[in-house]
Amino acid sequence: MADVLVQEGEEPKLSKKELNKLAKKAQKASKAAEVNLVKMADVLVQEGEEPKLSKKELNKLAKKAQKASKAAEKGGNQQQSASDEQEDYSKDFYGSYGLVNSKEKKELNFLRVKEVTAANASKDIWVRGRVHTTRSKGKNCFLVLRQGVYTVQVAMFMNEKISKQMLKFVSSISKESIVDVYATINKVENPIESSLSLPLPLPKLPLQIEDASRRAPTDEEKSNEQENQLAVVNLDTRLDNRVLDLRTTTSHAIFRIQAGVCNQFRNILDARGFVEIMAPKIISAPSEGGANVFEVSYFKGSAYLAQSPQLYKQMAIAGDFEKVYTIGPVFRAEDSNTHRHMTEFVGLDLEMAFNFHYHEVMETIAEVLTQMFKGLQQNYPDEIAAVGNQYPAEPFQFCEPPLILKYPDAIALLRANGIEIGDEDDLSTPVEKFLGKLVKERYSTDFYVLDKFPLAVRPFYTMPDAHDARYSNSYDMFMRGEEILSGAQRIHDADILTERAKHHQVDLVKIQSYIDAFKYGCPPHAGGGIGLERVTMLFLGLHNIRLASLFPRDPKRLTP
Repeated sequence: MADVLVQEGEEPKLSKKELNKLAKKAQKASKAAEVNLVKMADVLVQEGEEPKLSKKELNKLAKKAQKASKAAEKGGNQQQSASDEQEDYSKDFYGSYGLVNSKEKKELNFLRVKEVTAANASKDIWVRGRVHTTRSKGKNCFLVLRQGVYTVQVAMFMNEKISKQMLKFVSSISKESIVDVYATINKVENPIESSLSLPLPLPKLPLQIEDASRRAPTDEEKSNEQENQLAVVNLDTRLDNRVLDLRTTTSHAIFRIQAGVCNQFRNILDARGFVEIMAPKIISAPSEGGANVFEVSYFKGSAYLAQSPQLYKQMAIAGDFEKVYTIGPVFRAEDSNTHRHMTEFVGLDLEMAFNFHYHEVMETIAEVLTQMFKGLQQNYPDEIAAVGNQYPAEPFQFCEPPLILKYPDAIALLRANGIEIGDEDDLSTPVEKFLGKLVKERYSTDFYVLDKFPLAVRPFYTMPDAHDARYSNSYDMFMRGEEILSGAQRIHDADILTERAKHHQVDLVKIQSYIDAFKYGCPPHAGGGIGLERVTMLFLGLHNIRLASLFPRDPKRLTP
């Protein structure tokens, strides 16, 4: 068609007969494509007459004819395509539910992905999952469906029941779509009859699940000069898009294990006669003393977010509850941007009365944790393995009975290995890690108790040691060289408690009700507070506590 265009400044090179043919073709194409070429009949050139069109008009006519011809061709293709669609014999076996707004009830007996095993071979089942990956090749289509930490492959092959259109539909499903599949469970690759549904089209993903699930390099691999050629999702991107990141099998495994920590903690203590209590989180004075506290407006005055349920656990003991525990949020206004600090975390706290020595409590807590570790290893082997696939770590080791070290003995061990530290100095994070390494080498355990901390580094309510005033009846517990619990015998005498509060410059007016609780008699007691996210992180060998927090809060992160 381009050959018949008349260039500006040239005479028409077409005969009258050829012009007539061109005009008629244009008119015919116009009708076929339902294009309205204005007054097409008026431009026809009669036999024996000179052309009545200018060169410019002839150019316009030729272009319209070309456009109309293409439109007609396209219309024919569309008609052919519609004809092909009529041949889709699988149209009743796939499609979209549309918006699920509880308009109707459907009774489909879904099988969990984890139950799609050889034990259920040859069964026709419904299964629901997210589309993890898709692959289409010729007359075959494969999907990997993900549900929690488990995946299953769906294989489809074009046959007398599965049409080409159905395969095309399935292969175009966006990743992360939720689909329902009706299929036959097979041990080998046989044709699988499927019926799928998907929601509205998804927007472009800010991160790919495969990238967020990729195995993290070990320290040794990081030091290797070869760069990782595959995409890696950094922690900030993960947390900014936490909903997507939570869909990875690793995240599912982490938080199932974390739920197991809470479940084990509660069940073990219940079996030992403890009572669960709920302590307030808005309090009148800082729980621990010091400045690491969030102050909030409280009507016409001020209040604080609890740094610990410590005071209320003790008052429950004074109320003769004897053994109590609580699980709830704890707030620390520490401007610490480390791998193990957060401004809000979940505390697993417990307190119990004892007869004559606080070791009765300390040993109970250590035994509870040891029992918890055993329960996690027994009940969550698949989840532990799933986390290890992405974040490789040595299996968590512990011994029975738990290892207990005296603080002076730990100081001596550090000095023997080149660390300069005073008898009453607190342990810094690097020193804690190094001590954990030494303990692991000597005692083959990742869990141990450090007893008799210096009094100067403990809270005001800590009972001083009866034999050496430099030390206290307090202890910390460690996993992989990092502290997960801080505890002590509490002062249960009102006069001594008042004296220690003054020493720590705690406002007595604000804690008077706490002090008064011990004026009417209180049994000797001790306890401790455990960080849930730290236990999860260190049990699994994760490199950052934020991976073990559903929606972490730190000095730089308040969303999502």
